[in-house]
Amino acid sequence: MEASEYEILAHVEHHHWWYTGMRTIADAWLRQLPTTAQPRRILDAGCGTGGNLTWLTHYGSPLGFDFASHALSHAPSAFPLLRASITNMPFADASFDLVTSFEVIYHRGVHDDVLALKECARVLAPTGHLLLRLPAFNWLRGHHDDRVHGARRYTTADLHHKLAQAGLTPLRTSYVNTLLLPLALWQRFRERQHTDIAPESDLQIPSPFVNTVAHGALQLESSWLRMGGRFPVGVSLLCLARPHRST
Repeated sequence: MEASEYEILAHVEHHHWWYTGMRTIADAWLRQLPTTAQPRRILDAGCGTGGNLTWLTHYGSPLGFDFASHALSHAPSAFPLLRASITNMPFADASFDLVTSFEVIYHRGVHDDVLALKECARVLAPTGHLLLRLPAFNWLRGHHDDRVHGARRYTTADLHHKLAQAGLTPLRTSYVNTLLLPLALWQRFRERQHTDIAPESDLQIPSPFVNTVAHGALQLESSWLRMGGRFPVGVSLLCLARPHRST
């Protein structure tokens, strides 16, 4: 990701509808995890500017790492932070009860996404969980992907195949950001029709009205996921997985 994007992200990720709404969506599944006697050891793999670390304290004790020093310079110092690669994590096997990774392994800086998933599996306790969120469908690729150096987008079949290679079993998978998909399609169509438009960030906060309505759409999706529903298409792909268990 370009350094300027990290600066924007640090200022908007606590208020922008996409970030607040995606936390609400993740809550739908995280709140249904089995209770633990001790606080969960949580790793946010590719934590960026650290906006999710405070939210993750609802589920345990989080630690974050990122490869980009620009990102870590904006992260809150209240949490343990270190610079590391998701394909070579400096942690012992079975160190964490929950690993989260949001929009990381799709990045062009991650040359082997299966290796990244294997590392996530390695540091997970046998009863631990991995929560992944990734961009969906190559036909949704747009200018924002270029700004954040996105190299790939995923389908459910793609991701399940890679999880199996990494020794992980998907428990729940769904596309998300579905209700706003028509707006994303309109934006991509506009970009392709007007090739002279310079690549730009999607991170600017819209008007308060638009921000509230968009966040509300993701809240509705969260309610459906919490009831056990799923979506067959969407801008992003959410997956909850665990390490393979021998029979």
